[in-house]
Amino acid sequence: MEFVLDFNLEESNFVEACIRKERWAQQKLYEMFYPTVMPLCIRYSNNKEDALDIMHEGFIKVFKNIAKYKIGTSLSSWIKRIMINTAIDHYRKMSRRRTEDLDTAYSVSTNAPSVDSEMTVKEILSGLNQLTPAYRNVFNLYVIEGFSHREIANTMGITESTSRSNLVKARKKLQEILMAKGFRYER
Repeated sequence: MEFVLDFNLEESNFVEACIRKERWAQQKLYEMFYPTVMPLCIRYSNNKEDALDIMHEGFIKVFKNIAKYKIGTSLSSWIKRIMINTAIDHYRKMSRRRTEDLDTAYSVSTNAPSVDSEMTVKEILSGLNQLTPAYRNVFNLYVIEGFSHREIANTMGITESTSRSNLVKARKKLQEILMAKGFRYER
């Protein structure tokens, strides 16, 4: 049996149905937001299987905490935030603190052109998948999600200087990866 829901239906009724754990509402929520959150999860993972794990774990959190959602705010933003936090939690579990402490690299910078502003999404994703999880997460949070270094530091449990350093190194490594694949940056 297939349900069709016009999301113009009062949001409060829809959210209340999810709170009551009505399967049709949960299924519709999943179907509505899958196209938005799956690419987000892919950006934070090494492969599609990990991305699916992150997304499914994120939806479990969404359904478990839907009663905390404030009607009238952006449901999309609320779900996206949960997915990002779930991806960061996944990274923390997987990394076992393999990341380097880069506090000593507080003055690292580069004058090289920013490769991330000139590439297609597919090329960037391909290159991002080759970065270490620490570099990839900082790059995603800063460049794609628009987080500040302070927010990244708080989210990931690192210092702001480590966040800045990881971003610089991620950009440099991404540029090397893409140039090795034949990308040429012209000024």
